[in-house]
Amino acid sequence: MGSVSRKNGDFSLRAYRGDAKTLLAFNFASKAATKNLAGFTIACQPKGGAPYYIHNQLRFEKPADHAQVASEPADSSINAPIHKFRWVHVPGQVHQGLQPFFGDYTYTVTPRFFDDKRSLQPLEPTLSASVDIEVNEFVKGNLTLGFARGYTQSQAFDNHFGKDTKIQPDGRALQFDTSQIAGKNAQGEEFSYQQAYEWLGFTAREKIFAVLDEVLSNKNLLIDVFAYDLNEPDMVDILLKLAKQGRIRIILDNAALHHKGKPKKKSSAAAKKSKKPKAPPLEDAFEKAFVTAAGKKQLLKRGKFKRYAHDKVFVVYKKGARANKPIKVMTGSTNFSVTGIYVNSNHILIYDDPEVAAWYAGVFAEAWKDNVKGPAFEKSTWSNQTFSTKDKRTPKTDITFAPHDQEHASAVLKVIVDRIDQESKQKKGEGSVLFAVMAISSPPRKNKKTGKVSKSAPNPVYDALKGIHSNDKVFSFGISDSPGGTWLYPLGKKTGVLVTGKPVNTQLPPPFSQVPNILGVGHQIHHKFVVCGFRGDDPVVFCGSSNLALGGEEANGDNLLAIYDGDVATVFVIEALLLVDHFNFLDSTAKGPKSKQGPKAKKQADMQEMAVDAGWFLSTSDGWAAKYYDPKDLHSIDRELFA
Repeated sequence: MGSVSRKNGDFSLRAYRGDAKTLLAFNFASKAATKNLAGFTIACQPKGGAPYYIHNQLRFEKPADHAQVASEPADSSINAPIHKFRWVHVPGQVHQGLQPFFGDYTYTVTPRFFDDKRSLQPLEPTLSASVDIEVNEFVKGNLTLGFARGYTQSQAFDNHFGKDTKIQPDGRALQFDTSQIAGKNAQGEEFSYQQAYEWLGFTAREKIFAVLDEVLSNKNLLIDVFAYDLNEPDMVDILLKLAKQGRIRIILDNAALHHKGKPKKKSSAAAKKSKKPKAPPLEDAFEKAFVTAAGKKQLLKRGKFKRYAHDKVFVVYKKGARANKPIKVMTGSTNFSVTGIYVNSNHILIYDDPEVAAWYAGVFAEAWKDNVKGPAFEKSTWSNQTFSTKDKRTPKTDITFAPHDQEHASAVLKVIVDRIDQESKQKKGEGSVLFAVMAISSPPRKNKKTGKVSKSAPNPVYDALKGIHSNDKVFSFGISDSPGGTWLYPLGKKTGVLVTGKPVNTQLPPPFSQVPNILGVGHQIHHKFVVCGFRGDDPVVFCGSSNLALGGEEANGDNLLAIYDGDVATVFVIEALLLVDHFNFLDSTAKGPKSKQGPKAKKQADMQEMAVDAGWFLSTSDGWAAKYYDPKDLHSIDRELFA
C-alpha cells in the first residue's frame, strides 16, 4: 500500500493512497531542470474506463496564445498545467459524476514548458512518468477508515448541487423524507437531500449506514450506541426500528445543548419580556420516540458524565446462548447528525477485532451501570489504563477512555505533547506534524458565583500545536476552526502553516463563483487528529472523539486512539493537506464588505479585469516554481517531504 513512484530522467512522480483519493507529488532532481517550467499535466485512467485530464482551478488569460487541445476546456490540465508540486485527486469531483469508479487507476504526469516567447509548448509524451495505484476506500487488516467531505463551503458542492441547495428543511422535524428535493444546480438539475448527503457524507456515511443496515438485516446481531448529537433522519428511522425489536441500547447526551431541562420560574414582568420559547432539542424528540418504540424495556439512558457524553460509538454483538459476543466497533469524531456527517469534516474508524470491540463493550456496560456519572466511571478500570491491540491483523493501536482523574488526563495528553516535541528534535526537514483539530484555543471561563473571568485553562496539546508552526526545523501543517489567529502559506517563509477553517467573509472574485456560505450551521473542522512522523520510522496518528484538551479528558465521556501505522498515517495526512490547502485559499481571499472587491468595485470593472487584478490566471513564466527550490521557503520543504 503506502506509495509508489516512477522516474523519467530528472523528473519523478510519487503517488500515495488515501481513502478513495490519491496524493500525487512531483519533483525535479535540480532547480535547473525547472527552467521555463509551465506546470504539470495530469492524465487519469480508471481501469477499463475512458481516460481524462484532471482539471486545474485556473487557466491562462489568453488560451489562444498557447498550445491547446480544442476538445478540452481551457481549465483542463492539458491546456492549463498545474502550478503546484503536489495535487490530490478525488474521483467524482469533476469527472465520473456522483458515483465514480473505485479500483486500479493509472496516473500519467507530464511536465510542460514554455518556449522563449512564454507560450505553452505542446505536450511531449517522452517526458511523462506513469504510476499504477489502487484508488479505493481504505481498509487494512481489521481496520476500516471513513471520512466525511465537509465541503459544503466549496466550488465542488456548488458545481454539483448549486450554492442555494439546502442541507435540511427549514424548521425540520426529527424525521423527514430525504428523497424530497433540496435544490438544483446551475444546469437546472434537481437533487434530493439524500443525493447531497451521499456526496457530502462520502465514505463515512457509507460505512455508518453499512453497520446499521447489517444489524437491521440480521436478527442475530445487537448494537449499543454512544451518541452526542443525534438527528440524522435516515439513521433515526433505523434506530427506532431496532428499538421496536429490542435489539439496541443507547446512551445519549443530555447536556443543555441536547436537552431542555425544567423551565425556571420567572416573574410576571420577565415573562412578558421573554421571547417565544425555543423548540426543544431534536434529541429530546428522539428520546420520546425511542421510549415509545421500546415499550416496557429500558433501552435508553441519558447522561453527561461531568459535562458531555461525547463519544460517537457503535458496538455490534452476536447473540449467544450464554452471553452476547462483541464482534465489531465503530468510533471516531463523527456525530450522528446532519451537521456531523454532512457539514463537518470528520472521520470514522471501524475495528473488526473482537478484542477492541470487547473494550468498548466494557466501557458501555460501565457507563450504563453508573447511569452515565463521571465520578463513578473515573474509579473504574476503564478510566485509568491504556488498552493495546494484540492481533497482528489490526494496525497497532493504543486506546484510552475518558473521563479520567486529573493525573490520568494529564498523562494521556502528555503522550501527544512528548511526540510533538520528539518531532521538533529531528534533523532539519525530517520531523513533521500535521493536524486538523476543531479548536486549539480555549475561551476564558466565567465563574458563575463570583462573575470573574479567568484566563483560559491550560491545554498542553493546544499549546504544542500552536507553537510548532514557528519551528522551521519541522514541517507543520494544521487547521482549526479556532486557532487564535490565522497563519497562511506565505512566500519566503519556512515556518509552518496554521489555517482557520472558519473564514468569515469569503467573497471569491471571478472567475471563481462565490462558494456557499453555511457558517453558523456548525464547525467546519470537527476532526480531532494529529499525525507525527509521516514518512519517518515510527509514524503515529492520534484521533477519535477527544478534543485533546484537559477539560474534555477530565469531564467528558470520550475515547482517544493512537495508531502506529504508516499507511493509516498517510491517509490522515492527505485529509489534512486537502483541508489546509482548501481553507488556505479561502482565508487568503476572504474580503470584508468594505473591501475594494465589494459590490461597487464589481460595477466599475468587468470580470476579466478583476480576475487580472486578483491574479486569477496562470502566469506565463517559470517564476511560480522558484519557491519550491528556495531552502528558506516552506514550499521547498513540502516538495522534498512528499516527492
